[in-house]
Amino acid sequence: MAGPCAVEKLEITIGIAREVKEGGGCILRGGAYKPRTSPYSFQGLGREGLDFLVEAKKQTGLPIVSEILDPRDTDVFLEKADIIQIGARNMQNFELLKEVGAYDKPVLLKRGLSATIKEFLLSAEYIMSRGNRNVMLCERGIRTFETHYRNTLDISAVPALKELSHLPVIVDPSHASGKWNLVAPLSKAAIAAGADGLLIEVHSNPECALCDGEESIKPSRFKELITDLKKIAEAVGREL
Repeated sequence: MAGPCAVEKLEITIGIAREVKEGGGCILRGGAYKPRTSPYSFQGLGREGLDFLVEAKKQTGLPIVSEILDPRDTDVFLEKADIIQIGARNMQNFELLKEVGAYDKPVLLKRGLSATIKEFLLSAEYIMSRGNRNVMLCERGIRTFETHYRNTLDISAVPALKELSHLPVIVDPSHASGKWNLVAPLSKAAIAAGADGLLIEVHSNPECALCDGEESIKPSRFKELITDLKKIAEAVGREL
């Protein structure tokens, strides 16, 4: 899964989608609604952003994963998104979890910044207890004392989650590190550890991105990374 952290303009979104597909990506990620630490930061385009993603899907065939923030937006996400993402800050937003659990739309559940493995799995249970079994777990780094990078990727969580549950485990190396130059090595470690997929931020012009450009890799690097990851997956007896 790859694409921009935040959807910006239609032509940029379509361009990135095409390059993601050409580079080997299977799903287009893009934030239409953005929960930001500062209320003055770019908050996303909302429904217009979802429409941009839908148009990118029409032109590339890539399914869409995007983050929902409010249960009141469920209907529009059911219509426009192929996978509904629950972000780290909403991992224990139990009303939101129960809402998406009432439908069979696939859900990508991100681990909270300071959540334990048990808390993470119980949040997934909130979704599945309502009948939706289409849940993917996403390790995206946890908050530690280290300040050199944004978060600390808990690579141990990958085999632990696979042992404790039957759910697919996805790793987000972009938010885990907050630095584009760490995305490739963390992606390789994740695949070697048994991750079932990756969620990677890709932007054609990261320096001018409205959100998290510092952790986004350019399409050419994404294409090179996919080539390397296929070799690693083969080496550990898996397919990418």
